[in-house]
Amino acid sequence: MAAKIISVVQEKGGTGKSTIACIIGGMAADTLKVALIDADLPQGTTASWAALRLQDKPQNLTARTAGSAQELLALIQELTDTHDIIVIDAPPRLAETSKAALMLSHLALVPLGASAAEIWATGDLLDILEAVKAHKQIETRIVWTRFRASTRSAKELSEAVRTGLKLKQLGTRLGYRVAYSEALARGLTPLEWTDKQAKQEVRALGKEIGALLKINLVR
Repeated sequence: MAAKIISVVQEKGGTGKSTIACIIGGMAADTLKVALIDADLPQGTTASWAALRLQDKPQNLTARTAGSAQELLALIQELTDTHDIIVIDAPPRLAETSKAALMLSHLALVPLGASAAEIWATGDLLDILEAVKAHKQIETRIVWTRFRASTRSAKELSEAVRTGLKLKQLGTRLGYRVAYSEALARGLTPLEWTDKQAKQEVRALGKEIGALLKINLVR
């Protein structure tokens, strides 16, 4: 059976895009055969994280890089029949590689931090998503990152996204926690770190994504 493909796409950098790709890849690899493709080059955050992780946890995770849309397509063709999940960390530019990632995916995740600048940048992604949906069926979801639920600004921005961007949002929101960067720097996921709230958020995220793809993504 062909792999389920998830792309993590956002035009603006610094939204937690690579962090989310690493979290999903590492979490799913506990039980599934996972390919993690870093197309966000030359930054290569996901590739660096995977290199650290593979020193200690080589099972179930394949890490590759793609520098162009053509390389990405070739990797998908190579990996799809031997993996359960493929996660693509797309570049923070709406270039051909990002468009190719969306065309190949079953689910597109759009990370969004609680700032107006990130919401404005995401608006440019809507046209691309609509063009993709004209050719294929793809689920799209916003994933809130660095979210402080109790603040007035977060509530106002959440409402602005709901009414302005008109993209569905995942119910799980990743909080503003040092655990995410601390775990990433060590080749881990927050499930393997000490912050209980981060663990709960990540587990809930995995369950939501798994339900959308009809696959058990997290134990």
